[in-house]
Order: sequence, then structure tokens, then C-alpha cells
Amino acid sequence: MGKAAAVGTAVVVCAAVGTAVVLARRRRREAELLEGASAERKRKVGAVIEDVERTLSTPTALLRSIAGDMVSEMERGLRGDIHSAVKMLITYVDNLPTGNEQGLFYALDLGGTNFRVLRVQLGGKGKQVIHQQYNEVSIPPHLMVGTSMELFDFIAAALSKFVETEGDDFHLPEGRQRELGFTFSFPVNQTSISSGTLIKWTKGFSINGTVGEDVVSELSKAMDRQGLDMRVTALVNDTVGTLAGGRYADNDVVAAIILGTGTNAAYVEHANAIPKWTGLLPKSGNMVINTEWGSFKSDKLPLSEFDKAMDFESLNPGEQIYEKMISGMYLGEIVRRILLKLANDASLFGNVVPPKLEQPFVLRTPDMSAMHHDSSHDLNIVGAKLKDIVGVADTSLEVRYIARHICDIVAERAARLAAAGIFGILKKLGRDKLPSSGGKMPRTAIALDGGLYEHYRKFSSCLESTLTDLLGEDVSSSVVTKLANDGSGIGAALLAASHSQYAEVD
Repeated sequence: MGKAAAVGTAVVVCAAVGTAVVLARRRRREAELLEGASAERKRKVGAVIEDVERTLSTPTALLRSIAGDMVSEMERGLRGDIHSAVKMLITYVDNLPTGNEQGLFYALDLGGTNFRVLRVQLGGKGKQVIHQQYNEVSIPPHLMVGTSMELFDFIAAALSKFVETEGDDFHLPEGRQRELGFTFSFPVNQTSISSGTLIKWTKGFSINGTVGEDVVSELSKAMDRQGLDMRVTALVNDTVGTLAGGRYADNDVVAAIILGTGTNAAYVEHANAIPKWTGLLPKSGNMVINTEWGSFKSDKLPLSEFDKAMDFESLNPGEQIYEKMISGMYLGEIVRRILLKLANDASLFGNVVPPKLEQPFVLRTPDMSAMHHDSSHDLNIVGAKLKDIVGVADTSLEVRYIARHICDIVAERAARLAAAGIFGILKKLGRDKLPSSGGKMPRTAIALDGGLYEHYRKFSSCLESTLTDLLGEDVSSSVVTKLANDGSGIGAALLAASHSQYAEVD
């Protein structure tokens, strides 16, 4: 090799080595930058999560204080204070089922775009429900915005058809009129056990001529037009129906809680503890109160920026604050808002915020529950939900764990706040502590219904453990929570039985 060739080769080799060194340095620098960016992202994610954990925290001392405020608002409502955060509506239900009821009774459950008609044959003590049948009917959309007569005629016609299918398993004593419990899940000003005037339509209904009218009278006139001889003996809402169904199955049930899309509570109050009650005290000495506790508010409730923003953007800002913190309609939306903050402030899903994540209520509570309950080693359910709902195709295991953790934080707060509400009712009834006389603690049962409580296992488990913690070991051993299905249906039929015009005869 000549000298010139050798020099040329050396230059090429040096240049190649130099280029390699430069590339290596650049890669190292890029790696350092990426590592730094990743560390910065993790720091930001950690800061957001830490803030969320702090603002949604529900220490036991805070829950006790919230329960105390619940009791104060309940007492204000019972006094008739128009500024009370819970309305404490008198239901005129003073006789709950005992299990001794006998005969054939009907129920009509109207609370949305479908309604149900149901019948039960009650066998009395030891036999209880012998037979039951029901039918579900969809309401045509045009009737939801039509006239009162058209709607109730349609309902009465369906009820009449259902009565015609009464088989040999159902027996109405000769000379008696069929009786019906009417579950009407719209705002009503109740004036007796079997009458109440409509305050307003909700849930997509907008019907002329019904607001301010007695809904039982409207239904009764429609049944008369159908030639149907049936009497409405009880007008109730779904929470009161759940209480009736719970008491029928267990005589120690003192309260019913609905934890589903929305939330409410009803309980048995001593009639002489209701200052706003002006009539004669009922023979039973008791009165069922519909608390409407979804509207409860207190400055002690741990409201976060996510709750405040969601409330501000809602159709009813400033209202139903407690419901917006604990019910199934809203929990998934709170999770979405937290994930959106993580995406915006900490690039949780990368440099681009997923457009779908910016859509209100795109993440539903059933999806949240599925993610929360994912115990697979790679959290593949969480990954699938984030892909389908949020639109992020590939998520790291770290991101999936963070998403599941957010579900846990939101569900835990909701369950613990719901437990505080139940504790407040028990406190109001004096069933939160051992008797001062030193006697035996009476057994207390709480009937619970609603999809959130029934299907979201981690939510219901947390609620129950929190209630045990609030009550203490000695008292909690005498308090039981029970799932009570279909309160709005069979409960209404049972209340028709317990308030039957033939009850004294039987």
C-alpha cells in the first residue's frame, strides 16, 4: 500500500470513529433527555395523585362529623325548616308489612320510559309470597310529551290487560275490590297514603295538565274509563317500597337505602319526633320518612376541584351535592375528570390528550367498576377499557395501575360517605351506641338496593367495613346490612296490603 493510500485509509477510519463517537454521544444525550423527561412525567403524575388522595380523603373523624351534620339537617327537616338540606318528607306510611298479610294485591311501578305491572298472592304468616307475576311495558315516546289523559289511559289499558291474564294461582275473595300499590318515582307533594300532587315531570316526560294534579286521581279516572274496578291504596316512591319489602322479609329492618344511578334513604321515625306533623298520631306510633338525602350538603363534605367543576356544568348546579359524590350516575365521570387532569398536567397518555377523554360522561360507572375489579397480572381489562373508551390503543402497565388506583380512590370516598349517611340515620334513631341502661343491644337491619350496591363489590365491601368502624365492635355486631331486590315493585304491593281497606276485617 502506498503512503498516500495509507493516509487516506487512516482518515476514513478516523472519520468513521469520530462519527460513531458523535452518534454515541447523541444517543446517550437523547437517552438522558428521555430519562429526564420520564422522571419529570412521573414526578408530575405523582404530584397530581398525591393531591387527589389528599382532597378525596375521608378519615373516620371527618365521617363522624359529617354524620353529625346529617342528623342536624334531618332534625331541621322534621321541624319543617324550609332551609333544611334534607326535606324529610312525610310519606303517610304508618303501617309496614308484618308478614301476616293475605290475599291478592297489585303494583304499578312508573319511574321512567318503561313501567311494570305486578301481582302477588300473599299467604300470611309463614307462607308470605306464594305466587307473583309481572309484565313490563314500554311507553311510546309521543305519550311522554302528550296529554295526561293519553298517558294514564295507556297505563290503565295495560293494567286491565294484565288483570285479564289472572290465572288460577291468584284468588280474590268474593265481593272484594282489587287493590294496587302505585310506585310513582317523580317529585310529588304527598297529602295522604293514597294521594299526592305532581310537582314536576322529570326523566324526559313533559305532559300537559298533570302538574298540580293528584296522580292517584288521574290513574283512578283512567281505570274507571277502562271499566277496571281497582283501588289505589298506597302511593309510594321506590325507597319506601324497598323499606316495605325489607321489613316484610325481616322485622328488624328500620331503614332502606337506594344506591344506584341516584341515591335516597327512608327510615321509620317515631311519630312524636316529627314536630311538623299536625294530625293525630298514628296508632302504630311510627311514620316512614322519605329523607331525600341526595340533596344533603355540608361544608365538611370533601369536595374536590373535580366535584365542583362537575356540579357547575350539571343541569342542577348547587343541588344534589351528596348524590353527586356517592351515586352511580357520577362516579365514572369523576374518574374521567381526574384522568383528564393527569393527561393535561402530567402527560399520562403521552404528549397528546386523547380527544375522547374530553367528552363528559364517556366513562360510566360500570366501566369504572370493571377496571377497579381487574385482578389480572397485566390488567388487561383496564387496558381494554382505556382503548375502547378513552381511545388509547397501547397503555403501559404503569398507566393501567394508575387508572385502577384512581377508581379505587373515588369508589372508596363514595362508599365511606354513604356509610357516614347510614351512620347518621342510626345516630338519629339512637342505635349508634349501647343502651345506657346496660340492656341488650336490639338487632338492627338496613335494607339496601340499587345496582351500585349490588354489583360494585369493592364499593359495597368498603361501605360495610366503614359502617362497622363507625359503630364500633360492640354495636356493629347487632347491625346487619341486607340486599333487598325489587323494592319498587313488590314493596308497593306489600304496602297496598298493609294499608288495605279490608285490613281491619282481616
